[in-house]
Amino acid sequence: MSDDLYTVLGIARGAQDDEIRRAYRRLAKELHPDVRPDDPAASERFKRVTAAYDILGDATKRRRYDDGEIDAQGEPVRTYARNGAGAGGGWANGFGGRDTGVTDIFSDLFGARGTRGPGFSLRGQDVRYTLEVDFMEAVGGAKKRVTMPEGGTLDLTVPEGVSDGQVLRLKGKGAPGLRGGENGDALVEIHIRPHAKFKRIGNDILLELPITIDEAVLGGKIEVATISGRVALQIPKSTSSGRIFRLKGKGVRSATDGSVGDQLVTIRIVMPENVDESLSYFMAEWRQRNRYDPGRD
Repeated sequence: MSDDLYTVLGIARGAQDDEIRRAYRRLAKELHPDVRPDDPAASERFKRVTAAYDILGDATKRRRYDDGEIDAQGEPVRTYARNGAGAGGGWANGFGGRDTGVTDIFSDLFGARGTRGPGFSLRGQDVRYTLEVDFMEAVGGAKKRVTMPEGGTLDLTVPEGVSDGQVLRLKGKGAPGLRGGENGDALVEIHIRPHAKFKRIGNDILLELPITIDEAVLGGKIEVATISGRVALQIPKSTSSGRIFRLKGKGVRSATDGSVGDQLVTIRIVMPENVDESLSYFMAEWRQRNRYDPGRD
């Protein structure tokens, strides 16, 4: 398999950030050890895909990779050229003749703090994982376990109100550091499975509520499902399809500021499967006396 990171993700070199994200999500979902537990080749490819996204998914690392400053493993690429300054010529590193220092380069890439020379330490690289959670787990929070490519596990808390695509950072759970350097972090991107009834826009919950023709005409109290349980909704007389009712405070609690959204209930009138003669006769008589314009322009 090619060492080119763009080839690993199956994208063009000029791909936009969202294209890179989509490519990674698709491959990670296809190759994840939870999906293909007995496939060593898929596990190995999952590692390569994750490593590629670790560089291309980071704007700074991607720029360095594109400029040839780091290789496909994220390691610095050093070039050498003759230094004409001074007697006897000599060799200088390929950074404009400046003594940047190996430690300085590693520090830029890995956040390492150390001394010049052989005693420097390196911070471990961040590692990226994906985790699929159910809609209600994202809404209410959950304890989850991530299976890592090398076979280990990572326990984490999915916070209440987490959003699709949100990345959770687990400090020190990434690759180990070198020579006493601190560990990298684990970056876990959350993917939320859709719900059969609920949809989420921001912190608001959307629900389509089917009602009968008599409920639409006569009104009444109807039980409505919410993410926190069932509540009674008063439907007024003469309610049309498409009318929206707001249930204050029945949405999602924000994972960032603690604010709570609302639930928006959209009415959909459902006709009975079989319309009997009495209903047909009544509606025919009613139509003759009460014709009205529903707004079909």
